[in-house]
This record gives sequence, C-alpha cells and structure tokens, in this order.
Amino acid sequence: MNETTGAGFAAAFAVPSPSEQARMLEALLFASNTPLTGRELAERLPPGCDVGEALVALRARYAGRGVELVRAGDGWAFRTAPDLGFLMTREVVETRKLSRAAVETLAIIAYHQPVTRAEIEEIRGVSLSGGTLDQLIELGWVRFGQRKLAPGRPMTFVVTPAFLDHFGLESQGALPGLDELRAAGLLDNRPGAMPLPPAAGDQLGSDGEPGQEEMFPG
Repeated sequence: MNETTGAGFAAAFAVPSPSEQARMLEALLFASNTPLTGRELAERLPPGCDVGEALVALRARYAGRGVELVRAGDGWAFRTAPDLGFLMTREVVETRKLSRAAVETLAIIAYHQPVTRAEIEEIRGVSLSGGTLDQLIELGWVRFGQRKLAPGRPMTFVVTPAFLDHFGLESQGALPGLDELRAAGLLDNRPGAMPLPPAAGDQLGSDGEPGQEEMFPG
C-alpha cells in the first residue's frame, strides 16, 4: 500500500469532527417525522462518533432560535420554540373531542402506569368501555404494557413516546401537578370524581391541537 492509498483509506474511516457529527445529527433529525433515540442516531453515524456530545452541541446551537432541539422521552426532535407556538395555531371546525372518560383514563394511565383495566376502573369508580381505551390506542398515546404478575396475568397499559412528544414532555416526571390539573378542570370535588394523582413536576406543553388541549393546561 503506497502513501496515497494509505492516506485515502485513513480518511475514509476517520472519525468526523465534533462539528461534523452535530451536522450529521441535524440532517437526520430534520428528515425524521418522529423523535429519534440516541441509539437510533448512533446506528446511523460513522463508528467512533460521540452522539451525546454532538446532541449537546446541537441543542446549544439551536437554543433561543425559532426551532429548538428538544427531548421527548428517550427520543430527540426539532420543535417550534414554545413562545412561538401561537404562530402555528389555526381555526378549524371542531368535529371530535375526547370524552371525559377518555381524558380521565389517559390521566390515570399517565400517573399510575403500568396500570390494568381493573385498576383504572377502581380509581375512576365506574366501569370502562372498550371504546375508551381503543380511542387512546388509536391516537397513539397509549399502548399495551407487560402483563402483571397477578392472577390471570392481566394486561397493563402505559403512555407512549408520542404522548410525551405531543405535550412537550421530556419524561413522565414532567407531568403537571395538582394545581395545574385543577385549573384545567380535570379535577374537582364532584362525587365520584377521579382521585387526585400524586404531585408531579412541570406543566404539560401543548401544540394547540383542537379538541385535546383541554385535557391539560397549555
């Protein structure tokens, strides 16, 4: 192998510079319509790249701009800056809203996951129709979890990364607290109303999609 061939071989397998790694992540994230996890990004980058360091650099690069790099569960995605969300709103004719049963069921799953159907019914104090869970699953906000180690091995339900992404949550720990839920009208003192969930962290974000933002404060 002569020097020219050796230099070309080395260049082909050289680890990209940190700025080039961030540029590669930028291209991948802009092209994806769903959040990508660190593992998914690492699988697409050349060997030797530091995805964590590149994400930090890329997030800093977009801080304060109209589009920001945000974390949604285990994934990363570019999203409109929160203070510019009003520019994305539009007036539409409302054709479908989540029922109160669906709203309460989604909140119970988010706060108590993994949770079984029987546990949801026990918390709400009323039986749960199959259509309620079907609607949440069709929305992509709820999925089946693992079977519980209990008699009958009942199926459990958990919220999805799409749920976290829709409401601008980095993790389940960023769910709204009791004051925010009361302000949204989700919790009240009516007989049979859903019991209060444990206090959580920050308030949920919202993308202003009609018929669903009333579930939590925007």
